Amino acid sequence: MESEGAPLNLHASCVALDENAALLITGPSGCGKSTLALTLMGFGAHLVADDRTELTRAGDTLIAKAPETISGMIEARGVGLLSAPALSHARIRAVVDLSQTEPNRLPPARETALIGVSIPVFFKVEGPGFAPALIQWLKGGRCA
Repeated sequence: MESEGAPLNLHASCVALDENAALLITGPSGCGKSTLALTLMGFGAHLVADDRTELTRAGDTLIAKAPETISGMIEARGVGLLSAPALSHARIRAVVDLSQTEPNRLPPARETALIGVSIPVFFKVEGPGFAPALIQWLKGGRCA
């Protein structure tokens, strides 16, 4: 995995089904990034990074990894820092932006750009169906 340029260190969490299917979870402090990451882990995702995520670009691909000092740790509010097996790196397939709430029942496809790479973005959806929907999106994508 050859990276291009210096890594971008973001205030974000990241979970993945495997090394080729990760979600980058962004948003302001206290918005629920770690909580969503833990929920996704409960549905079978693996931790990549919590609180800080390093992104590098490899061609048209974004690769995420945890800073070494926090690898394998995730914060659970009211419980403390938890140990979790973590993937060393994973390819980002989409961003989940918790700073914005999805107003549409069937939203349009949206994209954002990170380090010059366009990538799908999802806004926060309240309710218990959001995390399983994100897992299913990683597995099969959207229908037309």
